[in-house]
Amino acid sequence: MQELEVYSMVGTEGFTRLVAAFYRQVPRDDLLGPMYPATDLLGAERRLRDFLIGRFGGPQTYIEQRGHPRLRARHSPFHINQAARDRWMRLMDSAFGEAALPAEAEQVLRKFFNGMSSFMINRAELEADGAKQRALLPDVEEFLRTNLSTFSSCSIYDPRTVSIPY
Repeated sequence: MQELEVYSMVGTEGFTRLVAAFYRQVPRDDLLGPMYPATDLLGAERRLRDFLIGRFGGPQTYIEQRGHPRLRARHSPFHINQAARDRWMRLMDSAFGEAALPAEAEQVLRKFFNGMSSFMINRAELEADGAKQRALLPDVEEFLRTNLSTFSSCSIYDPRTVSIPY
């Protein structure tokens, strides 16, 4: 299944279920909860849903309202290390269980989330954990190659200049 076919399979309803299931977990999570202001939790949910819908073949509402995603730039104020990335993935894994999307769509989305969540790491771990981050580098490089169009219109996402903090 191609990425742009996901929306035609799950529709707005599928993305709404997935993202709502994710955000229901966030307020009570000790690591991710503090990153999301309680006053903007619904806004964060809407933005992620709209981004995913547009990214996977649906209406481009996110782009029309907010412009280029600039995901790393938009997330730069938040301390995203390996632990935060892993927790985000764990909550999303749980959300997949609740959303009950078709297996083909889930597989494509999981691959995207795995690469994107690694790409979003913006804080180095302690030196002892550096080997784990270096081990992720091939995944991030592959993610950038396969998603170049998402980042190519903004020089900050030029895969030749992106550096992964160790």
